[in-house]
Amino acid sequence: MSTATKSTVKMGKHEMEFGSKYLGLLRDSNDILNDVQALHARMDEDGYLLLRGLQKRSNVEAARHMLIENLDKNGQIDRDFPVMDAVVKKGSGGKFLGGAQAITHTPEFLGVVDSPEIMGFFDRYFGEKSLTFDFKWLRAVGPGDNTGAHYDVVYMGRGSGRLHTCWTPLGDIPLELGTLAVLSGSHKLEAYRKLRETYGKMDVDRDKVQGSFSNNPIEMVDRFGGQWLTGEFQMGDVMIFGMFTMHGSINNMTNRYRLSCDTRYQPASDPVDERWVGKNPIAHYGWNVGKTKTMEEARKEWGV
Repeated sequence: MSTATKSTVKMGKHEMEFGSKYLGLLRDSNDILNDVQALHARMDEDGYLLLRGLQKRSNVEAARHMLIENLDKNGQIDRDFPVMDAVVKKGSGGKFLGGAQAITHTPEFLGVVDSPEIMGFFDRYFGEKSLTFDFKWLRAVGPGDNTGAHYDVVYMGRGSGRLHTCWTPLGDIPLELGTLAVLSGSHKLEAYRKLRETYGKMDVDRDKVQGSFSNNPIEMVDRFGGQWLTGEFQMGDVMIFGMFTMHGSINNMTNRYRLSCDTRYQPASDPVDERWVGKNPIAHYGWNVGKTKTMEEARKEWGV
């Protein structure tokens, strides 16, 4: 990835510069794609695997077209521009479409997230048959939006200890469109141990606490260490990471939707979090229902 035209990015209200202690580039793992032992070692070291072109680009394009056509039918695309540019219509904003099975269970979308390419990869990676959740997380991220720093375990930690997230861009995503960012070392550095043992043991439905740990990426590095890593993505690329890799996203600085999905995979023989499987998964039932503790309050109690 070249950063010649973009040397800084924003996460929330905070700007970071490439080459500083706060921001660096992701490395891909295509060189070890066929070496399962090396992939596990890389995951242990980096906390993520960036695999370029693992999915068929034609399949991702089909899913992207289906999603944009749906947004267009719902009046969320600005028709003054080419529809497939996914320019956001004035008055519209970001959309979370995770519970919309009419979209997430179409042949086009399942052709990506349940594809032989991704299921075959996880079969090899786990050394046994893999399983993916029936609930699918699909996002159309609007202008100015980003996601705060969080561990996935707080949302889906009741089942397998080998659960992994796979983030898939549904389009070519330059930095200005708002890319995924991971915090190196957050899954293993000693400075993060207390965080993993407090925040990382939380369950948003059971404990009724806000999910994101921080909206300040500078604070995370200064207080706990590591470095935020990001880069540009193309259709067909995937990012795979575990439940204790801190991650978030760069601000979408364009007038277009950033389209992406994050789906989960585990060994089929392991226990499964009951919230995310079945014909009609129950999903979150306690999170943001009734009195919810703020993350600021929770962090004071945990001392992190």
